[in-house]
Amino acid sequence: MLHKIIYKIGVKTRNPSLNKWISFLNKTQSWSIDELESYQLKKLKELLLFAYQYSPFYKEYFDKNNVDLKEIKSLDDITKIPILEKQTLLNNINEIHTKYVFKKTLKAITSGTTGKSLSFLREESADSFNRASIFRGYSWYGIKPWDRNAYFWGFNFSLKDKIKTRFLDFIQNRFRVFSYNKKSFLPFIKRLKKVKYIHGYSSMLYQTAKLINEQKLETPQKLKMIKGTSEKIFEVYQEEVQKAFGLKMISEYGATESGIIAFECPEGNMHINMEGCLVEEIEGEVIVTNLQMKSFPIIRYKLGDYIELAPKNNTCSCGKEHRILNDITGRVGENVYGKNEIYPSFSFYYIFKNILKNDNLKLSYQVLQNNKGFLEFKIGQELTPKELTIVNNEIKKYFKEDIDVTIKDKVKFDNSKGKFKSFISTL
Repeated sequence: MLHKIIYKIGVKTRNPSLNKWISFLNKTQSWSIDELESYQLKKLKELLLFAYQYSPFYKEYFDKNNVDLKEIKSLDDITKIPILEKQTLLNNINEIHTKYVFKKTLKAITSGTTGKSLSFLREESADSFNRASIFRGYSWYGIKPWDRNAYFWGFNFSLKDKIKTRFLDFIQNRFRVFSYNKKSFLPFIKRLKKVKYIHGYSSMLYQTAKLINEQKLETPQKLKMIKGTSEKIFEVYQEEVQKAFGLKMISEYGATESGIIAFECPEGNMHINMEGCLVEEIEGEVIVTNLQMKSFPIIRYKLGDYIELAPKNNTCSCGKEHRILNDITGRVGENVYGKNEIYPSFSFYYIFKNILKNDNLKLSYQVLQNNKGFLEFKIGQELTPKELTIVNNEIKKYFKEDIDVTIKDKVKFDNSKGKFKSFISTL
């Protein structure tokens, strides 16, 4: 009851339009695909006109590229607008911000996992919409915003930031572990008994499940949802999580600048948050338009991920007609260098996907490259000679003799430094 009261006070002070958006999204989740697309077109037209009128960058950008907003009459017409690259966004932060005076704005900062962090202002309505989108996804699993939860995420170890983090965790009825060694983990796991959901880095959720299984620890009885985000969810993770908690790990996909892009429903499909964003797949890359944010417009932005968008006629047994995102295959822009050729880093995704599909071998992995023409594959599981041959052969299908490979199994990955990266290159 206390945290429900704290939540309601927080809504009134920080996100006064939150409840309005929650009511709206609860209604629109039963809309037909035609109704959803009609709403998207309406919001797109509003956004483009607003950006042209109030953003110095977009006025110049549209004029320079001969974009006539009167010609945007369908969602397909969005292709008449040039794609926005991340570097262009970073170079024009001040000019992209609209000159409209909003009643309230909140500072947003991207994680900077690609080495380039972005800081911008997001108006209260857009911030509330994003939170409402998350809470709608939670509601599919019977979760209330004030429910007790455990959180795995990055944090600062300085005393000041630690105190601030603990305070923020308290008001959101959550707790987290501040050290990832087993000694700290055991008391943390005991506290999981009363939580309704666990969320955060998928690699840490996996490590927690492994420890519970290895030591045969008691598992939470009230748990309704385990949500992994910000990292790839390997199939081997699901095996351990299912064994430890009796639930699979579900996925949420989004970014600070784009908002929530997709959320997994109980039937296992990633539904695109169509009321909040317009998603395009161009040559495998995701291009996103944030339909709700006007303080810092994000229009046809190349986010930096490879995705697989399901055909429009794909339906889900949950009844929602929101478009489905089949897969997020990896980051764009990370090249693998052979002796003579260059390869995309998402090749690793397909290598291990094929190994799972053809040989039912579930593996967690990390690939390192420090020199051209050489890769080091680290595998979390122990491999038999036969399995080692399977992995080697699949790798050779993609790189042939252009890259020399070493494979190390039974590797304990260091997940204590934040986000886990499946490919690390120093080149």
